Amino acid sequence: MALTTTLLRTTTGAPAGRRWLLWVLLWLGTTPAWATHIVGGELDLQYLQGDTYQLSMNLYFDAINGNPGALDNSFTAGIFDKATNRLITSVTLDLVNNTFVSYTSPACAVGSLSTRQLVYRNRAPLLLPAATYGSAQGYYVAIERCCRNNAISNIVNPGAAAQAFYLEFPAVVRGGQPFRDSTPRIFPPLADYACVGELFYYDFAGQDADGDSLAYDMVTPLNGHTTSAQPTLLNLTNNVPLPGPYQPITWNAGLSASNQIPGAPTLTIGARTGRLTVRPTRVGLFVFGVRCQEYRRGVKIGETRRDFQLQVLVCPRNNAPSVTALPGTSGSVTYLPGRDTLRLVPGGSRCLRLRFTDPDASSQLTLSLRSVNYTGTLPTFSSTISGLVHSPGQPDTLVATLCFPDCVDTQGKVNFLEVIVADNGCALPKRDTVRIALLAIPNPNALPTLTTTAGTPLPLRVRLGQTLGFDLLATDPDGDPITYALSGTNGFAPAALGATLTAQAQAGTQRAARFNWPISCAAVTDPPGQVRELVFTATTVTPCGVRQAAPPITIPVIVDYSNAPPALTSTFPADSAGGPPLVRVALGQAYTASLTGTDGDKDVLVLSATGQDFNLADVGMRFTAPAGAPGQASGTFTWLPTCDGVSVTNGQARELVVTFQLQESTCRPQPRTRTVRFAVAQPVAKEFLPPNIITPNGDDKNQFFTLADLPPDFCDARFAGVKIFSRWGRQVYESGDRSFRWAGDGVGGTYYYLITYTTGRRYKGWVEVMP
Repeated sequence: MALTTTLLRTTTGAPAGRRWLLWVLLWLGTTPAWATHIVGGELDLQYLQGDTYQLSMNLYFDAINGNPGALDNSFTAGIFDKATNRLITSVTLDLVNNTFVSYTSPACAVGSLSTRQLVYRNRAPLLLPAATYGSAQGYYVAIERCCRNNAISNIVNPGAAAQAFYLEFPAVVRGGQPFRDSTPRIFPPLADYACVGELFYYDFAGQDADGDSLAYDMVTPLNGHTTSAQPTLLNLTNNVPLPGPYQPITWNAGLSASNQIPGAPTLTIGARTGRLTVRPTRVGLFVFGVRCQEYRRGVKIGETRRDFQLQVLVCPRNNAPSVTALPGTSGSVTYLPGRDTLRLVPGGSRCLRLRFTDPDASSQLTLSLRSVNYTGTLPTFSSTISGLVHSPGQPDTLVATLCFPDCVDTQGKVNFLEVIVADNGCALPKRDTVRIALLAIPNPNALPTLTTTAGTPLPLRVRLGQTLGFDLLATDPDGDPITYALSGTNGFAPAALGATLTAQAQAGTQRAARFNWPISCAAVTDPPGQVRELVFTATTVTPCGVRQAAPPITIPVIVDYSNAPPALTSTFPADSAGGPPLVRVALGQAYTASLTGTDGDKDVLVLSATGQDFNLADVGMRFTAPAGAPGQASGTFTWLPTCDGVSVTNGQARELVVTFQLQESTCRPQPRTRTVRFAVAQPVAKEFLPPNIITPNGDDKNQFFTLADLPPDFCDARFAGVKIFSRWGRQVYESGDRSFRWAGDGVGGTYYYLITYTTGRRYKGWVEVMP
């Protein structure tokens, strides 16, 4: 969190910024123009998608004294296996951006320091497939370039010292699964300078797209293989980058990785914060190296190295400002950090007065806030600032008021907030900080209450068709807006079953609501009679945005429901041991049966009849069931069988299965069924005993051959005809009339007959003719 307001002082004399710039220009006139080139830089590898990555290099170049001809349009990077130093591939990086690095405070700019940031990126898509990049120890990327600035003060022979840009990354597969990683994008570029004898600080922390943990430390910059004669050295045999290890630069006597810039203290970096700190004790241009290591779940997976330079100058003296705090809006008692605690209580002052000053004339002072563990809304500075104006060189005292919002609540714990006053001195502002410890209690706010007219005893019992209804009343003594909510327990969702809770407009401190629940079949539990719980809540939001809830009201409800199965009777024959009864009806004869349904619960009953794989009307069946009174039903079944509606195979009619159902209209119906088999009665055939002798002699006895006891016709099984043959096979008679009469052929002897039916059935026999 940060809140800043700028406070301008008025005084006489020349502006300090202008006098400072004039001094710098005069100082620069006596300073030699060193031949400079590489200021520093780092590599960056970002995951895009699939197997595709982006490799970038940031190179920082001295824009004042660097030779423009030394600017490279491209670089060749090598990717190596860390375990073997084997070159995996070469990657061409092209220059894509060339911009100036801005000062933190442009007003403090000096003519001897100007840096360009050159950004290089891979020319072709960079693919890192798992089949190639699966080594457990990971990989490294390196680019080499010579040379560094001649003016560097802390290394041996700086004009011949090179730089190796270096980055490590993990395998892209781990445990058989893809392992995606983007290296940390670290270090905002450093364009500022430091002043000898003054504390210098700079935020060098980076960001990691994967949320990995980052750890920083100081390391010796890498020199590598390149030289001034071969500034971009490649393997001359096959023109590829050279592998590591890369030699480090050589420190001047007394300096090392842990003491890179002479200082008290020397240059350090926060292991977790990435914040650089140094109080240099010597003027000069100093190179330094920083390493950022990347950890995931406690395991190191990569690192990025960065070289950079810091210029230390002699700067005009800049005195630090000071700030004191006074609780309340009046009085002279000074707040003492570390001993006093600011208490913000209901009815008390919620403000803090600030007095701040600077002994330097024409200083521009800035007030800001920084949270230590303060989580509330930041307070605001007053817009009116009063103070006295003194002669140049004399301090004036300015006053501001800091007021905390009414809703700040530290939950009974001490919170810390820092008030910082900073000037506009160069190279970095001087600051003074007062840490405020505070305990804040917001204005009290009463909880809402909730009542209902649901009544007792509990659980409430309702029946199907009723509507459960009652009122609720929520009260908030502070008049905060009230919101109702209706829910259920154990997965019960009242609104899904038609329950509604309708709230009225709030009237002052109260808001009423009406609950209604029409009980339908959806409300019946399975099994019936289980308890369901209605939960009613009323919540408010205080002016400070705090949600407060009344104790919820839980109302158990039982939906009473019972159902006895209906009874179905009929005039059909009773079932047999083998199953449904079989009713046979002769062709052309009508069959009638009645069915009756009754229900003790007085549910509406419906009777129906369904044929198994046939339509009733298609076979001459009919079922009628007029509407009856509640709990009663009746129906009539009739069947007039005809050959048109009956399927006959080989003289046998198929069975027709009809299911009669009695259905009740209720939440948990228990239907009753009756199944009856029907078949057309076959005609009864007499014993077929055809005569085997006739005497056509005119005595009126056995004069004709006739077959009165032939199997009867039955639908499609009909008599087709008779043929009589002599013993030599000659047909002597034929008739299609089943009542035929044959008097013989006038010649005695044995004759043979053949009788056929439409179904293909045949009867054969013989008859003796005796004239």
